[in-house]
Amino acid sequence: MPYLHRAPGPQPHPVPRDARLTHSSGQSFEQLRQECLRKGTLFEDADFPANNSSLFYSERPQVPFVWKRPGEIVKNPEFILGGATRTDICQGELGDCWLLAAIASLTLNQRALARVMPPDQSFGPGYAGIFHFQFWQHSEWLDVVIDDRLPTFRDRLVFLHSADHNEFWSALLEKAYAKLNGSYEALKGGSAIEAMEDFTGGVAETFLTKEAPENFYEILEKALHRGSLLSCSIDTRNATESEARTPFGLIKGHAYTVTGIDQVNFRGQKIELIRVRNPWGQVEWNGSWSDSSPEWLSVSPAEQKRLCHAALDDGEFWMAFKDFKAHFDKVEICNLTPDALEEDAVHKWEVTVHQGSWVRGSTAGGCRNFLDTFWTNPQIKLSLTERDEGQEECTFLVALMQKDRRKLKRFGADVLTIGYAIYQCPGRDQHLDKDFFRYHASQARSKTFINLREVSDRFRLPPGEYVVIPSTFEPHQEADFCLRIFSEKKAITRDLDGNVDIDLPEPPKPTPPAQETEEEQQFRALFEHVAGEDMEVTAEELEYILNAVLQKKKNIKFKKLSLISCKNIISLMDTSGSGKLDFGDFKVFWDRLKQWINLFLQFDADRSGTMSSYELRTALRAAGFQLSSHLLQLVVLRYADEELQLGFDDFLNCLVRLENASRVFQALSTKNKEFIHLNINEFINLTMNI
Repeated sequence: MPYLHRAPGPQPHPVPRDARLTHSSGQSFEQLRQECLRKGTLFEDADFPANNSSLFYSERPQVPFVWKRPGEIVKNPEFILGGATRTDICQGELGDCWLLAAIASLTLNQRALARVMPPDQSFGPGYAGIFHFQFWQHSEWLDVVIDDRLPTFRDRLVFLHSADHNEFWSALLEKAYAKLNGSYEALKGGSAIEAMEDFTGGVAETFLTKEAPENFYEILEKALHRGSLLSCSIDTRNATESEARTPFGLIKGHAYTVTGIDQVNFRGQKIELIRVRNPWGQVEWNGSWSDSSPEWLSVSPAEQKRLCHAALDDGEFWMAFKDFKAHFDKVEICNLTPDALEEDAVHKWEVTVHQGSWVRGSTAGGCRNFLDTFWTNPQIKLSLTERDEGQEECTFLVALMQKDRRKLKRFGADVLTIGYAIYQCPGRDQHLDKDFFRYHASQARSKTFINLREVSDRFRLPPGEYVVIPSTFEPHQEADFCLRIFSEKKAITRDLDGNVDIDLPEPPKPTPPAQETEEEQQFRALFEHVAGEDMEVTAEELEYILNAVLQKKKNIKFKKLSLISCKNIISLMDTSGSGKLDFGDFKVFWDRLKQWINLFLQFDADRSGTMSSYELRTALRAAGFQLSSHLLQLVVLRYADEELQLGFDDFLNCLVRLENASRVFQALSTKNKEFIHLNINEFINLTMNI
């Protein structure tokens, strides 16, 4: 179940120095280290204990793992030995080649590496068995503390390790990332771009090599020059092809790192080359320009040295760029800042961040294929105000990320299929309804709905106002999400599901006795019979009257109203303060009740006698209430059943409590305008205690 987001609206883009402490003790890395040094003990992390719960959640280790500190594995452990380089990364017994490819790419950018791996730690003076790493998560930097106990078998590291057995930075980085995601097993399978974003806070772009632009070589060259992180892979058609080796020595469904791009003089021609690394630390390309191919015989030793060419089985190899495009299917680029790769000028982008949730029954509407619920998805208004330099359009990038799916794997959560659509705004600042989407086509949308953690695309649209609709492909699927919008020029964004003041209609005056219908005359007789001599009804008497009348309605599903519900009705309608209703008060309520019954029937589209929770937003708006998405989610959780339906008694209870809370708010704010500093939705949330 996702959290219910409480703070809609754009948020500032964070910087790494703002990294939030995550250890359950509330202490920082330095505080924990100093405490261990004072006590003369080595740190043991209770948040990620050295046992099987930190390793796997669906299986048991096939061999007995022993958790050991580096000093128990080798005599002279080093955190970093001779600099952190891509050759320090060798895959172990875990299917996380995607993570290793990202780490290898990270080592090519020393500034980014120092941000992820703060330099204030080693096995030298001040060592206390504690290390820390910083990762970006959903627009927030987190400081993750770990102890240095690592899983081993026969005194060798089981998972990620360095080619030099005395070096441990890469194994500790993998452990910190496993802790971030709940376990080592949670790291099985993934896309390198996911970890690249977590290492940088950058934004991803994906290129299919068969559809890449003509200047693809220049795009990759510029990306590497700017410090962007790059990975590449070969698609698989089915599960049996995963990690299958091609005749050219390449592995399908395997994440590689792009580590260099250059040109070489070959027989009077300039040949475009690209350098790729297999995180296994072995198994390489065996075609032209591979380590031992004859092409290198025609290249001078000086040129070979410049290109760092060495005929070693270390997993890294050069290949002709034309062969790269022919054999690899996909390239993922993580831009440290989303500077346009197609342009020469480096410039900063404006960034806004929106956090939200898809909640079953209220905001999990699915894609446009499901028109009846699509409109209930969160809606973000985007105002593009400034054209690009010398252009008629505005460039912006939308990145939609679903949150914590890897961490939730142990609970059976899969990565959902997500995407978004962008519509031209009709010029009003309110949640767009079903009819709008029935008659208007999108102006732009994500290339595809896909089961990746993040979907991102670049767009160019004329200045104007637009609405971004993030959604899952199927309705009723729950997840939290983070939506980032990058624009080259200043853009303004806001949630259309925010707080809107409620304008309650005045209660209608009671019908004079001479104008009463036959039904109303019968109702007056029932009231007089139950009320007795004082002509007032208590909550108990009101309960009897309403249940007797409403149960005769054949076109609505109705369970008995409770005594508490009737007390709420009296609280709403009692004008004398007696705690009872006279016939005048009751008649006003009865007229209101008939309006609510008509509303309920109007939004019971399938005539089932119940109302869908997705229609509740519109029904409440028609009744005079416009709720924020958060408050609507709470109402649905409280009143809808497992099938996301509301009976009339649920609908009535909801309306009575909303109107009670709203009248209290209006009375307080009228009496003393400085008394209350909440808006109407926040006040209702507190007073209804939903």
